[in-house]
Formats: sequence, structure tokens, C-alpha cells
Amino acid sequence: MDFRKYVRSFGYAFEGILTAWKEQNFRSHLLSAVIVLIAGFFTGLSRVEWFIVLLLIALMFALEMVNTAIERVVDLASTELHPLAKQAKDIAAGAVLVFAVFSAIIGLLIFIPKWF
Repeated sequence: MDFRKYVRSFGYAFEGILTAWKEQNFRSHLLSAVIVLIAGFFTGLSRVEWFIVLLLIALMFALEMVNTAIERVVDLASTELHPLAKQAKDIAAGAVLVFAVFSAIIGLLIFIPKWF
């Protein structure tokens, strides 16, 4: 294994994260994550509950980044409006929405019993 290539790959990954940070949806997920983390701190989550919450947050960020990557590749491949390009972008965005909704449901299942 070429160690320099290996180290450079982390740089590319961090560039990707910084690029994603510029996206409005990524920042809105970050704001939501901060709110959930603060609520978790004051709610007194168990170790397992923290694991679940942190896993959901990490997966949400990762999925949003995959969605952004798909959108960029579709934009690169097709400069014209094309029904398949729209479908690809809509499906990727739909995947993020499905995950966000189910993450919120799981979050409510964790937090609501502790609040009431």
C-alpha cells in the first residue's frame, strides 16, 4: 500500500465534507443534529440510546452526502432536462426524506417516554 496515497485519500474525503457543508440541506441536518444532541444531554439518554441517536445522525449526514453526489453526477452527465435525470435526483432526495422521517420517529420513541 502506498502510504502517501492513503493519506491523500483522507484529504479528498475532508474536501468532500467541506463541499457538502456548503449545501443548505446538509447545514439544516447539522442544525437538527445539534438540537437533538443538546436535548439528549439534558434528557439523560442511556448509553444504548446515545448509540442509536449518534448512528442515526451519522447515517443522515452520509445519506445527504450521497444524495448530493448523485445530484452532481446527474448534472454532469446531462446538461439538459431529462426525465431520467429528474427521476434519479428525485429518488435520491426521496431516500433522504424516508430516512429523515424514520429517524424522527425513532427519536420520538426514545425521547417522549423520558419527557412524560
